[in-house]
Amino acid sequence: MALREILVVPHPVLKQVSKPVEAVDDDLRALMDDMLETMYAAPGIGLAAVQVGVPKRVIVMDLGRDEDDRQPRYYINPEIVWASDETAPYEEGCLSVPEYFDEVERPAKVKLRYLDYHGKAVEEDAEGLFAVCIQHEMDHLEGVLFIDHLSRLKREQAIKKVKKLTAA
Repeated sequence: MALREILVVPHPVLKQVSKPVEAVDDDLRALMDDMLETMYAAPGIGLAAVQVGVPKRVIVMDLGRDEDDRQPRYYINPEIVWASDETAPYEEGCLSVPEYFDEVERPAKVKLRYLDYHGKAVEEDAEGLFAVCIQHEMDHLEGVLFIDHLSRLKREQAIKKVKKLTAA
């Protein structure tokens, strides 16, 4: 396993639409292992492959609160097959937009379909933090950052803050 560089705004790769994964193989599992290690080191709770410069439809996530409670999850070619009309606000942050947080409104519950670490098809319901996080990460697969859900002014402020932070 290896740590990978996390791209930050306004890196152009972050705006790319990720390509579907053709086969779940050892190379893909190695990528997911690297992504998980990178996410833990950051630290974060979710990471899309495009954030480490690989525009493939792959996400890793772990909503466990500490090292003793790790519950890594892997999502290959995830898709939302249903979303509730009810929405919920949540203050989000992003490893590609370091040290910036703002409230985003998303569907409160979703049903998703994806392939797991071994290529097995899974369908499951998500709500709460899980629903927020999976939708946030799936946005990355479409070239969308959480700041794209904000006003133009807030988005520009976030990018300016990150540029200043990364220039230091």
